[in-house]
Amino acid sequence: MSNSYQLGRKGEAEAARFLIQNNYTILEKNYRYRKAEVDLIVQKNNTLIAVEIKTRSTDFFGHPALFLKPKQQQRIVEAINYYVKQNNLDVEVRFDVISVVKNKGSFEIQHLKNAFYHF
Repeated sequence: MSNSYQLGRKGEAEAARFLIQNNYTILEKNYRYRKAEVDLIVQKNNTLIAVEIKTRSTDFFGHPALFLKPKQQQRIVEAINYYVKQNNLDVEVRFDVISVVKNKGSFEIQHLKNAFYHF
């Protein structure tokens, strides 16, 4: 496995741990629909949240969340719409990004809520 793949998996695990500690319930990991993959689908109260996790070894080239392209956002929205319909859910939907940056052996986590509207 490549170092970037391993770093990404570690970032996903750190993000999941962070969400659980903050009272989110993880419903799905790496949910796939057509060409989309949603890293995490979580729920808190009556809100369903699609979480995209961006992990980097440094933020030298910019904040990790800036690497989420509009086409990827569109695919995630389509996947969540499908998920909601397939599961017949009556929930609010939100799209978050969790940025994970490795910093001297530990990880800095930043949770951007409603992130698709911040860019």
